[in-house]
Amino acid sequence: MAEKKPKKKKAKAEIKLERVYNVPLRRQWKKAPLYRRAKKAVKTLKEFLAKHMKTDLEKVKIGKYANLKIWERGIRNPPHHIKVVAKKDEEGNVFAELEGAPAEEKKEEKKPKKKEKKTKPEEKKEEKKPETKSEEKKPEEKPAETPKEESKPAEEKTETPEPEEKK
Repeated sequence: MAEKKPKKKKAKAEIKLERVYNVPLRRQWKKAPLYRRAKKAVKTLKEFLAKHMKTDLEKVKIGKYANLKIWERGIRNPPHHIKVVAKKDEEGNVFAELEGAPAEEKKEEKKPKKKEKKTKPEEKKEEKKPETKSEEKKPEEKPAETPKEESKPAEEKTETPEPEEKK
């Protein structure tokens, strides 16, 4: 039988190079039609980083806040330039994030905890059961009539004034 080898955890790739760039986007997105300008700006940013960080275009990733900055004014009106911090790791992957953006920590996947049933003494359970049954049997009380209706006698409501007869 083939023995299974323990899986090696990938160590976090160390940052090899870190630079701050003010990337000009306007010259490129002006060449695109209005309905594609933000897309062209994203593509231009990736091409710029691939060229200046000396890596492949496929290995360039844009961060959440940089992407939001490009798209914040819609597809037709991206910013003219954007300031990003580009980080290159040992494998050649480049990650660009907006300068001054909060650092996002990767959260480890948490497994859902099993709910443990706490055992309560049986005496308490028995005491609670009769109380709940007695509460259910109680009829609901009708709300009292409003005070305006009570102040008027019932006779006035039903009786109509009769004309007086002359003698």
